[in-house]
Amino acid sequence: MLNLEVNNVTKHFGKTKALRGVNLRVNEGEVFAYIGPNGAGKSTTIRIMLGILQATSGETKVFGKDAWRDSVEIHKRIAYVPGDVNLWSNLTGGEVIDLFISLRGKADKARRDKLIDAFSLDPTKKCRTYSKGNRQKVALIAAFASEADLYILDEPTSGLDPLMEQVFQECVLEQKAKGKGVFLSSHILSEVERLCDRVGIIREGEVVEAGTLAELRHLTRYKISAKTERTIEGIDKMEGIFDITRDEGGLIFDVERANMGEVIAHISSFGIISLESAPPTLEDLFMKHYEKEV
Repeated sequence: MLNLEVNNVTKHFGKTKALRGVNLRVNEGEVFAYIGPNGAGKSTTIRIMLGILQATSGETKVFGKDAWRDSVEIHKRIAYVPGDVNLWSNLTGGEVIDLFISLRGKADKARRDKLIDAFSLDPTKKCRTYSKGNRQKVALIAAFASEADLYILDEPTSGLDPLMEQVFQECVLEQKAKGKGVFLSSHILSEVERLCDRVGIIREGEVVEAGTLAELRHLTRYKISAKTERTIEGIDKMEGIFDITRDEGGLIFDVERANMGEVIAHISSFGIISLESAPPTLEDLFMKHYEKEV
């Protein structure tokens, strides 16, 4: 069942076209990653999902309800964490967490306390004394201590150290195991690779690729490192071969997935000593779409 569905959504700010026909979906029990550089349209998409902005055209549904018209009902079942959290300066972290949890109606004190301990947060301190990372912790604890059906997380680990990022990832995987949907906007590609079932890459307001990592990896090249008994000849004349470099006793090069079998068969004729193949990473795929701008 779909938790979230975005159909051909556009958003214009005057002459600026922030979104150009975005299509997305998030299923129950699925973690969906939304990646792209600053200004690509990620936060605009999220604000439309939350009913903060009204789309220029298209349709956004959360739990089958219209994100703009039914936002009050929808917010009863979602948890949202922004990338830059602002808190009430005179309240303590614990008071803010309790306030957010109370909006859900039912509080699980044991879970709240467990999360406070896991994120190493001192809940007795006033929010004005918190660093950016601690403000993020307050929002994350409040979100994961709530009973939500969909988590919308916009750069949620901004300001967290690597240990706390690990705690965050465990929380996401726990919600996934419970059948909850998670929409994650993140710039940490290793985090995305570990957590996400599907990925959408947005560029200049358009989703240029979307699918599972397995589906997307056919779009990039594998890196091959081969050492052979005899010098490999003729590899440069084969289809789908790129960036050949020779090292001691062998070759390193990139190869298109479609040409992999033919290339390995060719290398085998020279007597393979060692052969290593590395699949493309999400970073490879991301850079493929942005390399002209880097």
